[in-house]
Amino acid sequence: MAFIEAKPVQATEKAGGKGTITIVHLLGQEELDGKCAMFSKVIIPPLCSIGVHEHKGNTEAYHILSGKAVYNDNGTEKEIGAGTTTFCPEGEKHGIANASSTEDLVFTALIINK
Repeated sequence: MAFIEAKPVQATEKAGGKGTITIVHLLGQEELDGKCAMFSKVIIPPLCSIGVHEHKGNTEAYHILSGKAVYNDNGTEKEIGAGTTTFCPEGEKHGIANASSTEDLVFTALIINK
């Protein structure tokens, strides 16, 4: 068993979104062994977002840990919260925005390579 040191990075206007988010990489490329591009905790501050983007060669799932979000699924927006899991198949588009003006949106993100 190994313990992995989480590595947070800042991303500004991610995929054309608003503001600066924090991505905490829970596993690195060595542990993911080419099967996944990312397994991370994402923190989106109030009124910030990840812009709508298309997945090519991979899929992505979000699992909301805390906060409220507006999730964009190929142009259809829906409010979601803690306990919700989303899935974006290859060739489709999604984005996510923090719907709160006071609370961080926190979720895990898993990108699986095709």
